[in-house]
Amino acid sequence: MNVAYGGTLHQRLHEVGFSDHREDESQPLDVQYGPAHEVLLEPGGLLRDIAGRDRLEVNSLHWQGIETLGRGLAVEARAPDGVIEAFRAADSESFALGLQWHPEWQFERNPFSSALFEAFGEAARRRAAGARSGTR
Repeated sequence: MNVAYGGTLHQRLHEVGFSDHREDESQPLDVQYGPAHEVLLEPGGLLRDIAGRDRLEVNSLHWQGIETLGRGLAVEARAPDGVIEAFRAADSESFALGLQWHPEWQFERNPFSSALFEAFGEAARRRAAGARSGTR
């Protein structure tokens, strides 16, 4: 999504001075997809609004990370090492959010992930209702 908006990526974060955000593939899936690090949620952001707090523990299974943020995107969350972990399309009328973690992993056990999917579902219902009524 970042590249589609004109941004660039670091291909291997761990090789350019950032923490290692990759999973340990020798571990069981519950460990690979388990909480790996904290993210700081940006003030005024959608994720902070959904979470009702300023920090979350997330899993981390990625090599790449944002080098330059694409035009029209706004940061939603950062890892302790400064890597952008979430962003949104700032002027989107819909739910346009990119995450570097996997909220779908055992979401039913994670109150934030459940709330995130509920917010996404609500945005989809609003959009569908607007399409039926001829508005967006």
